[in-house]
Amino acid sequence: MKRWSIKTQPEKEKVEHLKSVLGVDNSIAGLLAQRQIFDYETSKHFFRPSLDDLYDPFLMKDMDKAVDRIRMALMRKEKIMVYGDYDVDGTTSVALMFGFLSKIHKDLIYYIPDRYSEGYGISFQGIDYAVQEKISLIVCLDCGVKAIEKIDYANAFNIDFIICDHHLPGEQLPKAYAILDPKRKDCPYPFKELSGCGVGFKLIQALKQSLDPKTPGLKDINIFTYLDLVAVSTAADIVPIVGENRILTYYGLKYINENPRPGLKAIMVLNNFTRELKVSDIVFLIAPRINAAGRIEHAFGAVKLLLAESEAAADLFALAINKTNSNRKDLDSEITQEAYSLIDNDTQISSKKSTVLFQSHWHKGVIGIVASRLIEKYYKPTIVLTESNGRATGSARSVKDFDVHSAIEECSDLLEQFGGHKYAAGLTLRLENVQAFTEKFERVVSASITNQMLTPEIEIDLEINFPDITQKTTRILKQFAPFGPENMTPVFMTKDVFDSGYGKIVGNNHIKLELYQKNIPEIKIQAIGYDLGEYLDYFKRNIPVAIVYTIEENTWNNNTVTQLLLKEIKAL
Repeated sequence: MKRWSIKTQPEKEKVEHLKSVLGVDNSIAGLLAQRQIFDYETSKHFFRPSLDDLYDPFLMKDMDKAVDRIRMALMRKEKIMVYGDYDVDGTTSVALMFGFLSKIHKDLIYYIPDRYSEGYGISFQGIDYAVQEKISLIVCLDCGVKAIEKIDYANAFNIDFIICDHHLPGEQLPKAYAILDPKRKDCPYPFKELSGCGVGFKLIQALKQSLDPKTPGLKDINIFTYLDLVAVSTAADIVPIVGENRILTYYGLKYINENPRPGLKAIMVLNNFTRELKVSDIVFLIAPRINAAGRIEHAFGAVKLLLAESEAAADLFALAINKTNSNRKDLDSEITQEAYSLIDNDTQISSKKSTVLFQSHWHKGVIGIVASRLIEKYYKPTIVLTESNGRATGSARSVKDFDVHSAIEECSDLLEQFGGHKYAAGLTLRLENVQAFTEKFERVVSASITNQMLTPEIEIDLEINFPDITQKTTRILKQFAPFGPENMTPVFMTKDVFDSGYGKIVGNNHIKLELYQKNIPEIKIQAIGYDLGEYLDYFKRNIPVAIVYTIEENTWNNNTVTQLLLKEIKAL
């Protein structure tokens, strides 16, 4: 059972003001105020995202330099390489940039490093390949902001780099021709949370605005058709879906649903997906398949899928990627079970406040997924390591409010390299340092983590009663989408709830109910709770319960009804 935590409620005056200017009820006004929306104008921008509200790309530091360098390359007919990382953000970035540049420039190739032989980001091998191919300009996406030595190496061959990254830079920046990264200390760009593909989009936005309109092919390009790729990267990379990201994702989803590119359509058709695609569908359907290419085979397959122009070609690439994803699932399941066994059978591991596991035979491509699975079950900061190229290499995942990147940084004397974010990071170390690192990481975590952080939490936006759930409320809640970090699907709590007598188990331990609230028997609402079959007894015995849920519409046989998707149930 998770601990239930009700979010801080906004000031009543602000809620009352929103109710009056928008004509909405208490719950909608409260949800908007929680999202820092306090007036009519901000509400309008929230409910009606507009491409006109995108920021000028030239507000980004070095954008003018990046555009000038690409303009020069086009004029001189230089050979350009588009370079990106092997995950979803990297491959969508490459597809976006290559797709755009290929319409106006013919001498162009793309490159993605091999996860196993080259590792994350810019590699010496990739630069050597650029030298071999007589490349003079590399546009690098979703990596590079910390690649000081690699950029120095490229400079020795007179190869210029334009870096489009969104990761936090180190104290020193590489000596690239231009570095586009909103997180640079000296970058005035107003929105800091773009994905790597989002930064790439700002570059093509700037190019479209400033290149000579007579550039062959340029006038036929609608840059907004590339927002489908930006939406996929934004959803998959778990960046906040607020501000500019919300606009980019809103229109990206619109393009996917109205006119999907062949590669995305092929994935949906192959997996019998027919309803409107949402952010959560990208996370669970699209992203794992694109990611699987780089995890198990090579990410070139993902880029080919995203760039496919015919349905026939897209179908072939989608079949290959679907098969790769099935292999990934098998590996993931096998290694996860091994990891469970290691923890459950060793009290030394299970009694710690962190989990660090190392097995040399584990597949490098799935250890990040395994770390996430271990968090779900044991809920501790977790690092899963395997052996690659004579080093221990791994992925870290964290629990809410605990900065795993900072904890790893405190152990940097034992590491060869590391990088990432507050909740996810990667690291490499010598095999002989694994034990010392495991012990030190545990000391660091134990010194700063609280028991509350080690208990899973379910955050509740508002406590409401069933009369608050009207058709109008449900309709407005749908317009809060697209949902994601910092704009999650609203979660509600209601107390004194009973079943009207039709409660039953359906499928694999799911619970289906028709609920009403004490003293309001005339309002009955359908509800479903996945894997919550154990709670049916509460309803059979008429025990009053509190429920935590989200509100959704359920359509069956052309009949649409409001339904509660239960997350947790607690006896009162």
